[in-house]
Parts: sequence; C-alpha cells; structure tokens
Amino acid sequence: MSETIKAIVDVGIPVMGHIGLQPQTTMLYDGYKVQGKTKNSAIKLIADAKRLEESGVFSITLEMICHQVAQIISDTVSVPTIGIGSGVGCNGQVLVLQDLLGMFEKIKPKFAKRYLNLSEDIVKALESYKKDVELGIFPAQEHWFSMDDEEFKKLQE
Repeated sequence: MSETIKAIVDVGIPVMGHIGLQPQTTMLYDGYKVQGKTKNSAIKLIADAKRLEESGVFSITLEMICHQVAQIISDTVSVPTIGIGSGVGCNGQVLVLQDLLGMFEKIKPKFAKRYLNLSEDIVKALESYKKDVELGIFPAQEHWFSMDDEEFKKLQE
C-alpha cells in the first residue's frame, strides 16, 4: 500500500496510516486478535510503520498492538501515533464512541473503558417509542406542523 499512499499524498490528500488490527478486513484473515505478540510479527509492524512514515502519512493509528511494540513504533517514527488498545506509549489515544458509551451490551473490547452503560437506556427508549407509535400516542400534535387555516381551505377547494 505504500506506493498507493505516496501517490495519494503526492497529490495533496492527507493520509492517516493504520496498522495492527483492522476491523474492516480482519474477518478475512485471522479474526480479532492482538497484533505483535511474537518477535516476527512485531518486526513486521515496525517495518510497516516505517514504510507508512516514508510514504508521507501525517500520523499512524496503532490498533490492538502489544504495548511494547507500540512504544517502539512511537519512538521510531517521526509522525504521531494514535493508540486504540495499544497502551500508553502512543502519542494520543482514541476510543470508538459506541464502546466508550457502552452502547452495545454484547460488544465489550478489553481495551475500551466504558464511561457509561447506555445499552439498557437505548433498549428502553426504543421499546417506549415502539409502544407509543403502536398506541397512537406518538406523534402527537406538538410533533407535527400545520398549514394556516386559510391556506388549508384554499387547498380543499
């Protein structure tokens, strides 16, 4: 991908690199597994980060990489690293909002700290909405718009 990334950067489009777990393609390969657990896989990640840097990325996301490897990458490349489940050695951190807010009961990544548990409230809200629609309580008059009476009379004519 480094040649493609370089070509994109060369035409003025900023690119953020991403190594480690890549959820959009992970099910095609090994599944949701921690990356960089062996010497060889760690060396490959470090080399990938260097190639991304050389390609001109403005930063690199390090996702679900062993913290020791993430630290080495952060110390090795000159661009900022943004960790997601890769320890404190990255230059910045990011969490998926749905994980942070606890919006899904069954999806609980180990690296995501939940600051709320909204999944119960979301289910209750959806059940209440469904019930209100079925009972004809929603939408009520305060939730819709009306034409001016004179305009409505003209329309009826």
